[in-house]
This record gives sequence, C-alpha cells and structure tokens, in this order.
Amino acid sequence: MAERAAALNALTDQEVVLLARGGQERAYRELVRRYERPIFSLLYRMVRDRELAEDLSQETFVKALNAIESYRPEYKFSSWLFKIANNAAIDHLRRRELDTLSLEGSPHAVTPDAVEATALQIGDRGETPLDIVEAKELGGEIERAIAQLRPEYRACILLRHVDGRAYEEIAEMLDLPLGTVKTYIHRARNELRRLLAHLKE
Repeated sequence: MAERAAALNALTDQEVVLLARGGQERAYRELVRRYERPIFSLLYRMVRDRELAEDLSQETFVKALNAIESYRPEYKFSSWLFKIANNAAIDHLRRRELDTLSLEGSPHAVTPDAVEATALQIGDRGETPLDIVEAKELGGEIERAIAQLRPEYRACILLRHVDGRAYEEIAEMLDLPLGTVKTYIHRARNELRRLLAHLKE
C-alpha cells in the first residue's frame, strides 16, 4: 500500500487524473490529498466561516469528481479545481452576502513569513507597537470595505493580492476574459479608495 502511495506521489496531476477517470479511487483520494488544504484555505478566506468552508470544500471535490471527464489536461488541474471552488464560494456569497476576505493571510500560514506572504498588502508595515496597532485598526476598516465589494471583485482581489496569482491565471480560473479580470481589479481598487477615503481626513 505504501508503495502504491509513493508511486502516486511521483505522478503529475494530469497522470493521476487519468487514473481517476479510469475508476481508481486511490487516484481520486490522491488529488484530494494534494489540494484539500489549499482549496479549504481559499474558501475559508472567502466566506470567513470554518464549518461553511469545510462544506464548500467537500462540495468542490464532489463536483470535481462528477465532472472529471470534462477536465482538459492541457490546462493546469489546480486552476480547474480552484475555479470550481471559487464558483461555489461566489454562488454562496451572492445568496448570503457574507463578509469576506481576511487581510491576515492564509489560516494555514504557520510562520510570520508565511502570514506576510499570504496577506493582502496595503501600504508599508509599521515597525513600532503604535504602528502595528494602527495597522490592525486600518485592517479592520479595509476588511469592512472589501465586504461591500461585489463577490466577483472580492474573488479577483483575493486571487491577485492574497494568493499572488497572475492575471492570466485568474482569468483561466474564473473563466473570464483577461480584460474583464483587469477591469474588475481596477474597479475594486477604485471602490476601496472611495470607501476608505475618510481615513485620510
């Protein structure tokens, strides 16, 4: 059994998908193992509710399994899977209009460097205790402002500024034209500036 698992570990995503398409359950479990944490991390930052993120994560993998025949191997499997997860989150947000997006980085970031790498960066980091307190207060204001954005804008901001994904990859994941992604991010930034204008007063 350990040898089988090791053999799966050495395969590319596309190769594992082929096995999953052939009905090998262990291959599908391997795909879940590879992407369970990043998918949950994305969903948690979108909906800010751990139990809901777990439910949406499970929904994502069920949908992926049911649609695995439609996956085209010339595209990255991770982008295809993240697109399913992101659509699940956006559908939920449209229905429920929940506050979303943490500025404090991925819930799975366990080191200060990892937290900083996955956080939404707006402005310079403070170096004094007072700066840190003010930054946290500003972070709360920004979170509330982001919660007022359209779900599509939130998704683009999350993928661009938190996950650090390229515009082209975001377009692929969200199944949007590249120009639309750039427009959404541009409009989101302008809307955030408007919502946060009072902070400069």
